[in-house]
Amino acid sequence: MPRTSRAVKMPIRSASVTDQIAVLLAEEDLIVRGGFNFEPEEDAPAKAVILVGHGGAGYWPHFAGWQRHNPHIANPLDTWSRIVIDRVAVAVGAWTAYPNDLPYLPFQQWAMRAEGLQASPLGILMHPRFGLWHAYRGALLFDREISIQAVATSNHLCGLCAEKPCLNSCPVGAFSGADYAVERCRSHVRKEGATCRDEGCIARNACPHDAYRYPADVQAFHMEAFI
Repeated sequence: MPRTSRAVKMPIRSASVTDQIAVLLAEEDLIVRGGFNFEPEEDAPAKAVILVGHGGAGYWPHFAGWQRHNPHIANPLDTWSRIVIDRVAVAVGAWTAYPNDLPYLPFQQWAMRAEGLQASPLGILMHPRFGLWHAYRGALLFDREISIQAVATSNHLCGLCAEKPCLNSCPVGAFSGADYAVERCRSHVRKEGATCRDEGCIARNACPHDAYRYPADVQAFHMEAFI
């Protein structure tokens, strides 16, 4: 079983659980990223899951303000996410799991199932609204089935993109469309890749679906964590 945070069960109000979660997350500009009930025959950690994350970088001012008051905490974004999502879990009678918990849970598979997404050539899931500029920060797990609206499958934006600029932009050719040469990428960013390090992955930034692109300082934060 994953390392999880068990929550004290609280009474559920008349609004749907997903609506309650959405309201609570909105205080930090996080959002519900879909969810589903597990099938009875599945080897699952719960009966239902709701994923939590963000599209774009609306959450950043909340996190950055928190970090200014907590400058010496390791893995600050993960820590902040846990604080926020654990608080929501208590309010709705759930417990939590996170992408970096061991043993790892299949967050990417859950995300594809919850939101009907497919992977881009870079391996990042392509979202019909957010493009490549989104993330999953954690999950709320329930010991009961919950009412979750089914997700309508949308066109895969990468399938409609003929030029695939993401595959032709990496200065060290780390992306083939099937594989990601992660150590080649990391070595380049550490030694010579000032643009990637300071402004974000060139290949990711080449994607034309960029309405929710992270600002440069947000991208630099994530690249620093990567290297």
